[in-house]
Amino acid sequence: MRILVLGAGGVGTAVARTLARRDFYDTCVVADYDAARAGAAVDGLGGRFVAAQVDASDAAAVTALARAHGATHVLNAVDPRFVMPVFEGTLAAGADYLDMAMSLSRPHPDQPYELPGVKLGDEQFAQAERWERAGRLALVGMGVEPGLSDVFARYAADELFSSIDELGTRDGANLVVDGYEFAPSFSIWTTIEECLNPPVVWERGTGWTTTPPFSEPEVFDFPEGIGPVECVNVEHEEVLLMPRWVDAERVTFKYGLGSEFIDVLRTLHKLGLDSTTPVPVRSAGGTALVSPRDVVAACLPDPATLGDRMSGKTCAGLWVTGTGKDGRPREVYLYHVVDNAWSMAEYASQCVVWQTAVNPVVALELLAEGTWEGSGVLGPEAFPPLPFLERLAGYGPSWQMEERA
Repeated sequence: MRILVLGAGGVGTAVARTLARRDFYDTCVVADYDAARAGAAVDGLGGRFVAAQVDASDAAAVTALARAHGATHVLNAVDPRFVMPVFEGTLAAGADYLDMAMSLSRPHPDQPYELPGVKLGDEQFAQAERWERAGRLALVGMGVEPGLSDVFARYAADELFSSIDELGTRDGANLVVDGYEFAPSFSIWTTIEECLNPPVVWERGTGWTTTPPFSEPEVFDFPEGIGPVECVNVEHEEVLLMPRWVDAERVTFKYGLGSEFIDVLRTLHKLGLDSTTPVPVRSAGGTALVSPRDVVAACLPDPATLGDRMSGKTCAGLWVTGTGKDGRPREVYLYHVVDNAWSMAEYASQCVVWQTAVNPVVALELLAEGTWEGSGVLGPEAFPPLPFLERLAGYGPSWQMEERA
């Protein structure tokens, strides 16, 4: 296996640091638009690692780089806006593909808070037959959420429940960043995209519908000392993936944002600072076209650099209700908690990016040994969950299950 990782930000760097401890592959190339950042990501990791420069918005450039290094697998660790050129460039190169976020959605033009328009991943699933004909695999949504949460869904259906009422991804944390009034622990570009788009809910009989942002607030009690956090509906890939492979009455995603974070996002939206449409900005050097959202991202600290200022834990998990294998009502929370102190000491990566990065590495290992295999455009739910969950425990903190009924 020869791996090409596109993107040397926090997650891409954490992927490289995690891969450095495994031996299931021959070479790992880490590429970024910023060649220096790619170099920094592989610095000190040994001879199997190579840095490269690439423009991820250019499918032909992705193809050329993958071919030049003989890549068998391309892991997409760049912003979701670049999913499609990387996705298409990988297929043209004859390699398999993994990502942690799927192709972007576009709200319904007339009823954005009732009906979905173009859904997350629609552009990728539209090309499923091309990938099948080529005998190539696109494993989409293979981060932590989506990713591990989707593996949990398959595990719940196979091992724990005879019928499922709700698959509810619930994400929360008690992280504090010292010295900053406002400092997201993940890409603000992606966070704005997720949180201000109409959230999607899936229900049997009605299929996918949408709601206004931050709808259906609930207080969810997170384990391992995190405690109760108010969670709200957010657009996320799990709701678009799980119903394709797992039988359930309802599928939701709720994120523990907190009132301050929600207020900031609402203010950005009111001011138009969430927009990706470039606007003319005058300066002493002339007028330039600048995306307001890119300006917001540039004004905030890089999440990858915040690890030594962060304290606390992050929790990703799936709340499942339904009927157990014994015919009795059952409610469980399947989850994975990472303490920032541990991830910084072990991998020099803050906990949110490492928790995201470890899951595609586990998937690559299973693909390398043939435990997971397939072709077409597939989500994590399409694969047996037990080998993944067993292997994850060998990388660091193990997943857990909490009975709640």
